Amino acid sequence: MSAQNRKDAQQGLIETAKRVLPGGTFGNLAGDIVIREGRGGRVWDEDGNEYVDFLLGSGPMLVGHAHPAVTAAAQERIAQGTTFFANNRFGIELAEAIVAAVPCAEQVRFVSSGSEADLYAMRAARAFTKKDKILKFEGGYHGMSDYSLMSLAPRRPGNSSQPIPDSAGIPRNVRDDMIVAPFNDADAVAALVRENRDELAGVIVEPLQRIIAPAPGFLQALRKITSENGVPLIFDEVVTGFRLAYGGAQEYYGVVPDLCTLGKVIGGGFPLAAIAGRADIMAHFDRNKVGDDGFLMQIGTLSGNPVAAAAGLATLRVLREPGTYERLFATGRELMGTLRDLLKRPGVAAQVTGEAPLFDIVFTDEPIRNYRSTLRGDADKMRRFNALLRERGILKGESKYYVSVAHTDDDVRHTVGAWESAIALLR
Repeated sequence: MSAQNRKDAQQGLIETAKRVLPGGTFGNLAGDIVIREGRGGRVWDEDGNEYVDFLLGSGPMLVGHAHPAVTAAAQERIAQGTTFFANNRFGIELAEAIVAAVPCAEQVRFVSSGSEADLYAMRAARAFTKKDKILKFEGGYHGMSDYSLMSLAPRRPGNSSQPIPDSAGIPRNVRDDMIVAPFNDADAVAALVRENRDELAGVIVEPLQRIIAPAPGFLQALRKITSENGVPLIFDEVVTGFRLAYGGAQEYYGVVPDLCTLGKVIGGGFPLAAIAGRADIMAHFDRNKVGDDGFLMQIGTLSGNPVAAAAGLATLRVLREPGTYERLFATGRELMGTLRDLLKRPGVAAQVTGEAPLFDIVFTDEPIRNYRSTLRGDADKMRRFNALLRERGILKGESKYYVSVAHTDDDVRHTVGAWESAIALLR
């Protein structure tokens, strides 16, 4: 197909999307690009443009696109049937692998998305404690449920403990059961937990909140506060699970919650997520253990899907290969350090924040400690910078670089060149 024909084909798809999809998108990335294929750390759009991919499907493709071992595992499984609703060997073996890897995991329950996992984790905490309220952190993302979409991205934050809905269609009474705390402020959390302990079912937190790292001692303080007050602690590890370490953020930061949620990496690019944690809390998914009154109903047509589980098992095998995490972190640290230097030389006010496998810039000269400090960043400059990078063959989300095991030295060199050129224009 000629270059012009490819361009026409992509534009035709974009126009069709505008007609048949609200906003012309799946609700994720802007609809001005249609991805055709991916291999390793790169993707190509329908127009034939090639990009170094730091979007990675919003994170699942930690070992890269179309990894031969993952692809072979999925293809072999597909040829034997794609879903059964009943138990299957691959889902059972994946649950076993998660229990072996993740410090808090004594049992696992599969779902199909991170949103479901977070919703059921909060519900499990409520069933276990027989209380209603959940404490989350301002700016923390826990999926698309009514409870999760409280104070994810308030445009005009007020009193931080008062939840603000992020979407139309959320019942007003949902606010009554959510408490919102500032991230990285252990004193504020302690006060809110003590004040609400008689009604508080659980605390849910991203241990790495979007791209904001926990301050030294914050997660440890959170563990101490919740333990002392008998409140289950939930780590949302949909993003960080198997990414920051094989045992996730709880291994990386050395803090073990009571429950965690997992997604993205464990499905190897297919829809799969999980709730994992203490057996006495997970028992609420088992009617025989807790009876009718304590039973937490959870049914999903594709939960534990064998194709997704087979791809997930293959992904975990790749991650267990010697040197894998060392290589991932070396790539991420090189990128973060180089980006800091490139921004510092011309005096661009910017913070590079996050951890090596997951980071981004906030265009401000102030330290990034919580959601409100990110609001002080120059959002227009960020949009312009991202647009300049797209023109230079870099694909990323609005506020994240996902680094993969598959990113090569050539990918790093291309990225650095794109940064140099974009920063010169940005000034």
